[in-house]
Amino acid sequence: MAQIMHIWRQNPKNATPYLESLNDPLKQFSEKQLIIENLDDWKVITATWFEMAHYLNNLENLARDQKFDGRGRAALLCSKVAYCLEDYDKALAFALDSDDNFSSTPRQNDFKEHDSLYINKIIEQALDTYKKMRTQKMEIEPKLAALIDRIFQQNLERREFNSVIGLAFETRRIDMVETAIKSNEATDKTPVMIETLNKVWESQLDIEFRTLVLDLIFHMLDSDLQLEKKSSQNLALKVLSICQLERPAQVAQIFNNLFSKVKNTLVAYQLAFDLYENAPQEFLEQLKEIFFVKEEPSPEGEEIKSSPEHENLKSILSGEETIKHHMQFLIKNNHTDMLILRNIKDIIRGSCAHNATVIANGLMHTGTTCDDFLRENLDWISKATNWNKFNAVASLGLIHKGHEREARKILEPYLPKGDTDPFGFKEGGSLYAYGLIHANHGNPSVITYLTDQLNKATTSAVRHGSCLGLGLAALGTRNIKIYEQLRECLYSQNEAVSGEGAGIAMGLVMAGSLNQSAFDEMRSYILDTQHDKIQRGLRTGIAMLAYGMLEKSEPWIAILENFHSESIMRQTAVCMIAMAYAGSGNAEIVKRLLEKVAADPSNDVKRFATIAIGFVLSGNPELCLSHTGMLFEHFNGHIRYGAAIALAIACAGSGYKESVSRLEPLLQAKENYVRQGALIALSFVLIQHTSSTCSNVVEFRKTITKTISEKGEDTITKFGAIIAQGILDAGGRNVTLSLHNRDGQPDMPSVLGTFVFLQHWYWHSLTHFISLAFQPTCLIGLNKGLKMPKINFRCNAKASNFAYPPPLEDKKKVEADKVEVAVLSTTNKKKGGSERQKKEQIIEKMEVDEPSDNTLSNEKSEERVKEAQEPSFHNIQNPARVVRLQLRKLSMPTEGVQYTPIKSITRGGIIMFEHLNENEEEELVEAAIAGGVSDSVDQKENNKTIAPHEPFTFSFF
Repeated sequence: MAQIMHIWRQNPKNATPYLESLNDPLKQFSEKQLIIENLDDWKVITATWFEMAHYLNNLENLARDQKFDGRGRAALLCSKVAYCLEDYDKALAFALDSDDNFSSTPRQNDFKEHDSLYINKIIEQALDTYKKMRTQKMEIEPKLAALIDRIFQQNLERREFNSVIGLAFETRRIDMVETAIKSNEATDKTPVMIETLNKVWESQLDIEFRTLVLDLIFHMLDSDLQLEKKSSQNLALKVLSICQLERPAQVAQIFNNLFSKVKNTLVAYQLAFDLYENAPQEFLEQLKEIFFVKEEPSPEGEEIKSSPEHENLKSILSGEETIKHHMQFLIKNNHTDMLILRNIKDIIRGSCAHNATVIANGLMHTGTTCDDFLRENLDWISKATNWNKFNAVASLGLIHKGHEREARKILEPYLPKGDTDPFGFKEGGSLYAYGLIHANHGNPSVITYLTDQLNKATTSAVRHGSCLGLGLAALGTRNIKIYEQLRECLYSQNEAVSGEGAGIAMGLVMAGSLNQSAFDEMRSYILDTQHDKIQRGLRTGIAMLAYGMLEKSEPWIAILENFHSESIMRQTAVCMIAMAYAGSGNAEIVKRLLEKVAADPSNDVKRFATIAIGFVLSGNPELCLSHTGMLFEHFNGHIRYGAAIALAIACAGSGYKESVSRLEPLLQAKENYVRQGALIALSFVLIQHTSSTCSNVVEFRKTITKTISEKGEDTITKFGAIIAQGILDAGGRNVTLSLHNRDGQPDMPSVLGTFVFLQHWYWHSLTHFISLAFQPTCLIGLNKGLKMPKINFRCNAKASNFAYPPPLEDKKKVEADKVEVAVLSTTNKKKGGSERQKKEQIIEKMEVDEPSDNTLSNEKSEERVKEAQEPSFHNIQNPARVVRLQLRKLSMPTEGVQYTPIKSITRGGIIMFEHLNENEEEELVEAAIAGGVSDSVDQKENNKTIAPHEPFTFSFF
């Protein structure tokens, strides 16, 4: 029998006789086992699988026969036949029944490729089944669990730890994550933990499992950080883990450990700076309450004086130091081109463009405290009326963003007093500005003041401004008392403008809380009110309640989606999806949103669903472009507008050329709102880019100027062009726009600010909210006294690659110079006409004749020589402007180094530096005075001697 089978296998054909004999009761088990062993060969299976499929029942009977010793091999053969039939569930089931006969290593023969494909498919099916059962919390079959464990063990033996961690994430096996990290024999396990943490953000993990992973990483890191090279990486990991776990008590313990050793003070400060950048206000307040509890009076009545280090730490955690140093950076490096604003002012006509120009000025000077344009054009600014007046005063909040100590003094002329204006536009705008100055950093006195003004308000404009200001100052605090006061304003007034502001502010205060009572109250009021503005404000507010809550928000989303006849509720559901899954990259959510784009009859829902794709895929330009690419060709303008904004959100500040090429054709769209969206979207993408980093920006600047200056252009498009100019040159050309922090995680103020900004579609006053997404592109070094010492950083690239855009040339001044050259002397007037004409012809010829080819070639050669002579590196001084692409080019100088950073300077932001020679006196950077001028280097140098401006008042008509 064995000899016959061996000969047959050389050219396997007509396996029917052997397959029929498997069901013959007279056949010995040994003979049947021999047949099974010879059939279980891919050379035989590929030629006869269709015959085996016909007799599959015979094979299955043997596989289930407990008396048959070869049942495991029979089950494996059944699995392979089912695989050929593409019945993968059955193939997996029999592979599991085959026990040890199934191997994850292909057989080494001529048909190992077939075996490899089969094994990979079975493993894939096993993992999919296992993941599904784990997700649904079903009981796992022991054989399936054993197979998965075997796969893990094989990867561990091959030392493929990253693969093990990735597989553990997919199967929700926290034990294997820990095993993979501990199995790494390297002394420093930080790299594998960094990779693990990166996978946490990249993978689509549910909140429960993500918390388990973060908790594991947190406890595996060294609790006592040292000033070593690896400590900076551990520090970053701890910051990310702590913020996501929301465990302030553990952070307080870390600070106690750090302060127990003097040399770790700098590490504690660095941790505090990173915490302030990553953590919401609520977390920071809880941390301060826990850590600084020791400062309460002692039982003997003597107050315990806190150390200078503790005072510094409190200042950092409260945000005072970050805001102060960012403001110093923006003032010192302000390179706003005032000529751009002057040209726009001289060109535009109409209240809408006037409004846009004032807002653009605020955006361009965000955080610089430079209000020169307003001072120079008081009469022109004072032409603003009604809500334009509101926006003009509110723009002061952009200019003085972070200038908290002088906020009341600056806004004093406009803040509500006893004799409030009958309409209150100026007063309302000032309260809005007050909130913008304290955005995401409202201390108790600020909150109290805004709350009092809300209670005293007698006009809708004042209530609107105080609501928005209160929402900004109390952003993310989840303070129930503030929420209740805003709710009272909504209920008691039932007035459109006030209600819209209250709805937005309620969402800002309770952002990310997923508060059930707040959701129920706001949802019910949407259905009860007849005011569209209130409905839209509550739509925005409800969406923000779900920020970052992922699948926990699904029950609420389902409730809103069930209102099939209410478009506003479906819009709210889509907006809630955008906020809940912002930055998650969840493919299933993107699929759901695309279905809504295709199926929902409402243009508003279609537009919001398209924009929501950008929020979900923020930070992933390629993936967003692949999902929205076809939507740019859609016949519906609302979808094309949404696609433009979605791509802008995903590519913000990246200069991604493929996205620019997609957006540029929309500048010629027939719909004015699509052109507006394309202009704003391009400003998102191209902010802080020059011809060296993205050549498209040069042409885009020309397009903006052309759009603003064309008389026949639509007002809506002009509004978009002016705002785009403001975003493009925001913060004195020293900020970028991003929805993510330096660690690549979604940043709550940035996400919420961008989301509210997009509501300018309905209400221009919300344009100011984009300032929340502005992030200073700086590298600021501080010493242990939290002062800025003079430090040089080396940038290993040409200075021209990341330089500021060149300033515009004043055409009027150039023309005046030309006229002055052409003026004839008075003596020529006394001479004869013929002689005068000859001299005029000579002068004209001198001015008009084109330069010779030799002159042009000489000029070009000189330019080439200059480019060739430019060094391949340059030094920048603290505080330094460092754009995103420049970060990876940074390093510390090799000679004359007096300071060493606590963490890598390639991360940017605020970094603590250790002074290597404490005996030497440190040379500090001179502080800049708030309210300096911009526009030229000469003026910038004079900032040191210029006295701060006094408050001024708009004399509105």
